[in-house]
Amino acid sequence: MQNYTPEKHKRTIYRKPDEWWVFLSVAQRFAANTLFRYGYQLAFIRTTLHGKIAVLMRENQHEIVTLDEWGHVDTSPAIKLRS
Repeated sequence: MQNYTPEKHKRTIYRKPDEWWVFLSVAQRFAANTLFRYGYQLAFIRTTLHGKIAVLMRENQHEIVTLDEWGHVDTSPAIKLRS
């Protein structure tokens, strides 16, 4: 079994925030539109064992929220971002 090293799992697809929009579920799009009014921007989407998670940020990555596939907002996600 190999040890996990972050260097082996770097993101290879770079997209502009508006290009991620097409990958959101309908529920995520509805919730994201509401969050846009508060200054959040769609940063990226990750696929997890529990489905796609959309990550939105505002104010220079200091405030992060996530949206699950059903549009539920998590205002205190346990997520770490790379520098």
